[in-house]
Amino acid sequence: MAMGKYIYAVIDAAGDKIYDGPIGLDAAVVHTISLGSITAVVSDMPDKRIRPERKNLAAHNSIIKLLMSEENSVLPVKFGTLADSSKSVRELLRENNDTLVLELNKVRGRVEMGLHVKLDVPNVFEYMVNSQPELGDFRDRVYGKQRGPTQMDQIELGSMFERLLNKERERYTAAVVSVLSRRCADIKENPPREGEVMNLACLVDRDAQQSFEDGICEAANLFDSNFSFDFNGPWAPHNFVDVNLSESVHVSSR
Repeated sequence: MAMGKYIYAVIDAAGDKIYDGPIGLDAAVVHTISLGSITAVVSDMPDKRIRPERKNLAAHNSIIKLLMSEENSVLPVKFGTLADSSKSVRELLRENNDTLVLELNKVRGRVEMGLHVKLDVPNVFEYMVNSQPELGDFRDRVYGKQRGPTQMDQIELGSMFERLLNKERERYTAAVVSVLSRRCADIKENPPREGEVMNLACLVDRDAQQSFEDGICEAANLFDSNFSFDFNGPWAPHNFVDVNLSESVHVSSR
């Protein structure tokens, strides 16, 4: 069976290296392939479909975690990226050299921290009704009708709720970002999950993580007890890497 090269990440260390133990996907040995000062971290992989099973995802993520602990600049590569050969890996490093150098410089000495803020209330709709007179008045008119609300009434009420909630999310997020932006190299707003009012990815200097945590406390003091702040990390800077090696020649995401 033909053997390809599974790519975990790109780092800015030069020279070849073999990592201790069979720690890669399918218990493969992880090693590096370099071109100048840019290096791909890879392992041998049969040319087959790589399924996003728990064991494969765990192996992929464990390599990224190891690299984050040992290297100063790590570009995580999308799960499932497989090159045809060592030659193909060097070709993609050569073809993407300028972009990779730019991205490595951007994340050098930095980690990603996540911040999730939730409305910690039993019922978000009722909270909004009580805090937004416009929504409360419309709800009372709709359900105060003798015949009861029509389907169109319910759709309009739901639309008003979503519009006002999104407006409040924007206001809350702006308040938090204004505090954290002084402590972060970059901040990305991700779509909030169910029950959340914001979901932020923050690019933070490794030696400024305590300052970031202090900033979260400062931002949390702007809100009342109906809001809960939860931060996590440090992680590899997935949200701040704009490189897709699967679009390069001889490389596929399987």
